[in-house]
Amino acid sequence: MARPVTLGVVQFACQPEVADNVATAGRLVRAAAAQGANIVLVQELFEGPYFCSEERADEFARARPLEGHPTVGHFQRLAAELGVVVPVSLFERAGQAHFNTTVMIDADGAVLGAYRKSHIPEGPGYQEKFYFTPGDTGFRVFETRFARVGLGICWDQWFPEAARAMALMGAEMLLYPTAIGSEPADPDLDSRDHWQVTMRGHAGANLMPVAAANRTGRETGPGGTEITFYGSSFIADGTGALVAEAGRDGEAVLTAQFDLDGLARRRAGWGLFRDRRPDLYGVLSGHDGRRGA
Repeated sequence: MARPVTLGVVQFACQPEVADNVATAGRLVRAAAAQGANIVLVQELFEGPYFCSEERADEFARARPLEGHPTVGHFQRLAAELGVVVPVSLFERAGQAHFNTTVMIDADGAVLGAYRKSHIPEGPGYQEKFYFTPGDTGFRVFETRFARVGLGICWDQWFPEAARAMALMGAEMLLYPTAIGSEPADPDLDSRDHWQVTMRGHAGANLMPVAAANRTGRETGPGGTEITFYGSSFIADGTGALVAEAGRDGEAVLTAQFDLDGLARRRAGWGLFRDRRPDLYGVLSGHDGRRGA
């Protein structure tokens, strides 16, 4: 038996106005659906520029509660119209806390739940600890109409523990909305290939597709911090091979089809999950490499 699913990924350069970015994202989701996509991934925090490049308290005004969120409502209607699954990345306000959150919208427009980013980076140009409380949802796998989708957000993608946890929870694919580009403190560093290879390793180690949607364009913060986002959004298959890749600049719509039942048979037959030794992995439960050893 086969269970084909077509995964779509879109990328674009974000503009200052929320309405413009929501319209662009919607247009590209429509384009992916027209190419047969059942699940369409949009980049991280696509409502506006990447405000985390600098620490500015006035940027907290961008955050909104999930209940009644207009962007969530917009993509609920679009998902129901097109019959596609759409994860929507947002800056969430919840009481006095603020989270980097992605809402999973199913193909009938229903909200299946939300994932709050677990790993929060801090460094020149990526000062997210100023804005975001570490996520309290734990890793999430969503039972959508077309697939069981594991969802991480940007910096989460550097941690193999997160990918493996979602695989053990039953994920059939791993999706990562992303915002990554140049390093203001090291203009000669280009992390694009390292970024891709790390996630392709998650695909190969867990024998399931992995996709990342990244923004493009040059953005300059009010204080002059400049980041050039390098796009290069991609889809990797269950061996880690690239099957679709966007350029560093401009808009893109990627699609790739996978047989989820065939991948499940390969995971079972390959033995990676059968031969795991959780009794030996206690060292992972601590920071210093000693706990459980």
